[in-house]
Amino acid sequence: MAAAKSLPNREDVPTHQTWDLSVIYNSNDEWEADYKEVENKVSEINDYKGTLGESADVFLKALEGMLNLSRKVSLIYVYAHLKNDQDTANSTYQAMNDRARFLIAQAQEATSWFEPEVIELPEARLNEYFAESEELSTYKHYIEQMTANKAHVLSSEMEALLAGASEVLNASSQTFSVLNNADLQFPKVKGEDGEEVQLSHGMYGELLESTDRSVREEAFKKMYEVYEGFKNTFASTLAASVKNHNYQAKVHNFSSAREAALSDNHIPEEVHDTLIDVVNNNLHLLHRYMDLRKKVLELDELHMYDLYTPITGEASLKYGYDEAKEKTYEGLEVLGKEYKDVLDQAFNNRWIDVVENKGKRSGAYSSGAYDTNPYILLNWHDSLNHLYTLVHELGHSAHSYFTRDNQPYVYGNYSIFLAEIASTTNENILTDYLLETTKDPKARAYVLSHYLDGFKGTVFRQTQFAEFEHLMHEKAREGQPLTADFLSQEYRELNSKYYGESVEDDDAIQYEWARIPHFYYNYYVYQYSTGFCAATALADKILKKEEGALEDYLTYLKSGSSNYPIEVMKKAGVDMTDGDYLNRAMSVFEERLNELEKALEELN
Repeated sequence: MAAAKSLPNREDVPTHQTWDLSVIYNSNDEWEADYKEVENKVSEINDYKGTLGESADVFLKALEGMLNLSRKVSLIYVYAHLKNDQDTANSTYQAMNDRARFLIAQAQEATSWFEPEVIELPEARLNEYFAESEELSTYKHYIEQMTANKAHVLSSEMEALLAGASEVLNASSQTFSVLNNADLQFPKVKGEDGEEVQLSHGMYGELLESTDRSVREEAFKKMYEVYEGFKNTFASTLAASVKNHNYQAKVHNFSSAREAALSDNHIPEEVHDTLIDVVNNNLHLLHRYMDLRKKVLELDELHMYDLYTPITGEASLKYGYDEAKEKTYEGLEVLGKEYKDVLDQAFNNRWIDVVENKGKRSGAYSSGAYDTNPYILLNWHDSLNHLYTLVHELGHSAHSYFTRDNQPYVYGNYSIFLAEIASTTNENILTDYLLETTKDPKARAYVLSHYLDGFKGTVFRQTQFAEFEHLMHEKAREGQPLTADFLSQEYRELNSKYYGESVEDDDAIQYEWARIPHFYYNYYVYQYSTGFCAATALADKILKKEEGALEDYLTYLKSGSSNYPIEVMKKAGVDMTDGDYLNRAMSVFEERLNELEKALEELN
């Protein structure tokens, strides 16, 4: 049995199950030659410093020099990091990856003068440049993105002072990370087999999914006992982080930390407000799902530690990789021939590194650069979850492919605000396909509960986090001390509101705020919710074959960063300043909930 479970060495993995990185560099020697060439170019870019005001021609040369440097560095880094991830124990690729990261830092330092110098140019001068140079007009939106927040950029001296103090200002976030990930000591608890296991962040999630309730309960209570013991320390680090966000916003002339954070992607604050309002108006759907969970699990009391165990028991669907490929083609057929052509390239041109091997990085991702394939790392195991992972990562890679194939390098990427929409749209389309083709009530119930749990965790839970995050920043701005008692009381009330009367008001959950790293990310979490809802709405439009829905969706995939994220989504047919896409997503959730209730009735 031990031999059957052992992982293959990298060199023993069949070639067709590995990604082909030779199309980036045919050898490490080629990579080395490029590395040395780029090292020399890094110092040359400084020759343009202080010259942007001379002429349109000089401005264009400096801009293209900077972008060409970035493009080459990206190629060097992607090759090194993919090689390293396929076998992290390989010292050659460890060193190449470290050197590539160092080269990135050098390039960023060498070009750090460019944006401040652009911002300091008078608007009239920039307009003259665009009028004089047709070549430069390609970069107009790129430059406008830099200068759009000009009113919030301080003098170069003041920005330099703040940049120099950034390590100090962000120290509380680093302290939280060290404490949370390295210094906290978690106790041992009983696992499903009755043997003691070491509680950890990763193990906690696994134990909460256990079908043994005593295992879930002990893990939950023991985890939060640790956080309760450090609640004052965590309140101090979180309060300092919130104060830093508020301070940075104030000195940059923003009305609030939220306005400052959302301005980076030019997102109107109403997007955030609308999300919270619509989700709050639909909490009755989450409460109804909690009622169903309580009923199916046959519990007198539903506790917070009962929310992650599968209500339909063990998975009743499992797919091998070859079968998963077939399901991917069939499930995503609704996206048309152009999309299928990209899937063909992914599967036939070795974009995907499929199987787990010794030393391979865990998890899954899509990665690449403008001049490479959008590669996918998997660690395949036969399961429904891994089928979803495959279509999810293919969504990212297709988005990257369409963007790079239709946009120049300067717009050949996309913002975090848009990043998860394409991948989650694929997941939604797959769910619909599985429900259309799966007749067994137990299997259907499993697919439905998988979807509903994903919606619960991504939309309702992340919006709860977003609401709490905003409350903290606003209260701190008003002068309210963010003590452990204040944070715990506010979080407890918010959690109770979200999950409703069917879920017990567990004492321990009031300390959940202390273990969420995203609260240090400065208005990041809301994007999980908006992205999931936008994807749900887009998939619904495509599946119902609404006029222009597929064409609009492909336009979004091809737009990259050629416009602001909100405008790109309007091209896709979703106005994220309006609540319609959120309400549409909630309608899909309700439809799936109705279907689950029906499937469960058929099982009885």
